[in-house]
Amino acid sequence: MKIACISTSRVPYSTANSIQVMKVCQALAALGHTVCLWVPGDKPADWESLREFYGLKTPFEVRWLPSQAVWRRYDFSLAVVREAKRWGAELIYTWLLPAALMALWFNLPTLLELHDRVTGHLGPQSYRMFCGHKKSKKRLLVITQALKEKLQIQFKTCPKPSEIQIAPNGVDLDAYENLPNAVEARRLLGLPERVTAVYAGHFYAGRGAELLMSLAERLPQVQFLWVGGSEQAVSEWKERLQKAGINNVVLTGFVPNGRLPMYQAAGEFLLMPYEKFISGSSGGNSVEICSPMKMFDYMAAGRVIISSDLPVIHEVLNPQNAVFCPPGDADAWVRTINDLLENPDKWLALSEKTRQDAAQYSWLERERRALDGF
Repeated sequence: MKIACISTSRVPYSTANSIQVMKVCQALAALGHTVCLWVPGDKPADWESLREFYGLKTPFEVRWLPSQAVWRRYDFSLAVVREAKRWGAELIYTWLLPAALMALWFNLPTLLELHDRVTGHLGPQSYRMFCGHKKSKKRLLVITQALKEKLQIQFKTCPKPSEIQIAPNGVDLDAYENLPNAVEARRLLGLPERVTAVYAGHFYAGRGAELLMSLAERLPQVQFLWVGGSEQAVSEWKERLQKAGINNVVLTGFVPNGRLPMYQAAGEFLLMPYEKFISGSSGGNSVEICSPMKMFDYMAAGRVIISSDLPVIHEVLNPQNAVFCPPGDADAWVRTINDLLENPDKWLALSEKTRQDAAQYSWLERERRALDGF
């Protein structure tokens, strides 16, 4: 099948939404489909650069189209749907509501993936029109049960139950095969040999950076490895840690996606210290409906996951494959980590279970289910 993917994510870029789009496209291509991704911009990158940046193996085509911000991507949506139809698309797969609606107007089967609630002046009306369209086959993918419920409350019975599917984010399982143990991973990365807790991701508001700093200060026997973050954020945190006299934190800055598994393997503990308000690269608050990609990476890495106890996280994690702490409660996090340090026998059971549970969240199986029936 010829699948035209449409996204407004910058490519290449280090945000989660950009990485997620590229992983989805790769999975579709790996399933044997002919995939072309359209994104805004006028500075295309070659495949080799994209492969290295995103950790890709299966190639697919990427095309860039110009778009003016003043038109709020409506110009891009119309232009790309027209181009996709000329290309011979048999399915439109998009994260962009206007593009999904326009694709249906062009009588193209359409799959719309949503990661957040529908907002804006035209968003709710466009969503109702998408749900009410009857001439072309369509499907809505949502990343959590919580998001599905939010949409159902906002829009009542729209869409029909047969046209909506819950599709949590996923992981490239192949990238996590044959990883070394934590001691060997640290040696390969040139890190000091000591028990290590890893945080991978950006330092946006609500991601728990203040808590991470507090943990490092109160647990000097643990090495903290912070993987990711913008150059400016990393510089600011290095300065803060230095002023506070905290010297058991290693900040790596940006690490290409393909190299992340080794850094995650270098820790005995993998941390998700989310707060009660989680901001993304584009703002907003996703604390009630998020499906963090790092959660699935952590599971595949087969280490002990310590996570903030948020209801939406329990759609995937549970007490058999993770340890939970109250958001922002530094005392509870310190007690939990100390308890694990004193009882290493707990590590094995948790690590084995989380690795087993990761198998059901591969990008390949996610997209296979998403396309079932198309």
